[in-house]
Amino acid sequence: MSSSKLNVTTNNLPGSRLAVELAIPANQCKSSYEETLSQLSRSASLPGFRKGKVPKTVLVQQLGHKRIQASALEKLLGSTWNQIKKQESITALSEPVLVGGFEKVLENFDPNKNLSITFETDIPPTPKLKVTKGLNAEVEKISFDPKRVDEIIEKSQKQLATLVPIETRNAKKGDIAVLSFKGTFNDDKSLIEGGSSDSMDVELIEGQMIPGFIEGVIDMKIGETKIIQCSFPKDYSQEKAQGRKADFEITLKELKTRELPKLDDSFAKQTSDKATMDELKNDLEERLKEENKLQNEKNKQDALLNSIVNELEIELPKTLIDIEIRNIIEQTARTFAQQGIDVKSTFTPDLVNKLMESSKPEAESNLKKQFAISALAEQESIEVDDAELKEKLTEVKKQFEKEKNIDQDKLKEAVMSDLLEKKVFKWLEENNNVIEKTKPKKATPSKSSKAKGEKTKTDKST
Repeated sequence: MSSSKLNVTTNNLPGSRLAVELAIPANQCKSSYEETLSQLSRSASLPGFRKGKVPKTVLVQQLGHKRIQASALEKLLGSTWNQIKKQESITALSEPVLVGGFEKVLENFDPNKNLSITFETDIPPTPKLKVTKGLNAEVEKISFDPKRVDEIIEKSQKQLATLVPIETRNAKKGDIAVLSFKGTFNDDKSLIEGGSSDSMDVELIEGQMIPGFIEGVIDMKIGETKIIQCSFPKDYSQEKAQGRKADFEITLKELKTRELPKLDDSFAKQTSDKATMDELKNDLEERLKEENKLQNEKNKQDALLNSIVNELEIELPKTLIDIEIRNIIEQTARTFAQQGIDVKSTFTPDLVNKLMESSKPEAESNLKKQFAISALAEQESIEVDDAELKEKLTEVKKQFEKEKNIDQDKLKEAVMSDLLEKKVFKWLEENNNVIEKTKPKKATPSKSSKAKGEKTKTDKST
């Protein structure tokens, strides 16, 4: 088939899409048709003829002229698109779409005449930053809170607590209640899926169950049975339960409380490699301060990146958005699998469709950040030199020397990307303004305010 240069016209479309208009010469159309007919003749098996010896005229009568033309056109379009990509240096992100559709083009296909067609495909976007210097990036500075040390210790203390049975009083907040219960919806009296249990340990603290459940158990006696009215939240995970009222018939079978271990040096040895409580507290404080420092640094980088993203001019192609959405969903599935959740049964087609729709804003945000970094690096000539890359690669390879089947090209690409990103953030910090704002502490409402249900100006609760 002839591969002479084609007369091509390209037009940029919205959404980083490219239209490619061309006329395929009659000789290429004829050549594709003849080649297709010859191949079919060599492979066809018809009664009365040896394989490969079917005359072309008989083949056309048996298969039909249009069917042969369709095969010839399909082959012609594939070879032509490959030729155009090479000829015009087109980087296509997606398979081409034939404007008008295959059937319509087939109607106009005559192997003896020129064929005018238009392809459309997504192409890489051309990002541009309007401004790169002198931007103001506001970041909320997180101050270290010493109370976090006590919170972590209290959590460990709670985990090591001994459960002690209670027989002499009613249930109260903080207890562990052993319950049997059966739930039904108010409107149709149907059983609630997953809303029944013969025996379940429930900690009587706010948020453990749906609104109304814990409150109803408080002050129950051991052996008592009662019906509690509850309401499912409007954003409840099970769609058919959202916003519906329900009755739960509950029996309090047992009651337990936690007997906490003493916070002494023995506790420190049991929960850590430290010999004393003072050493444990000091170690926790140092680690939390380091975490706080790293979080503030990340917040600063995020603020700088967001400020530069706001200056980005780009049209994201649908192909890249769809790829990033798939990456997000696959990462979610991997996280679920690591938590022991059955991914196959959880990720139903309906859930996947919902995730694809809800993940689109995140996908677009991720892509804009990636393109903002690459655009800044190009516009400001931020580069990673060969010596830096070689040194870092040597260091990373030592960490993975026991690993097998590591893709060296992908490893090099990842190291290059990481080094470039660090350089970009350093450049951003040197050439832009980071305005740190300390997060205000919530004011404690007065007793009179609580009684009236009022909120102070700094109380952000809803």
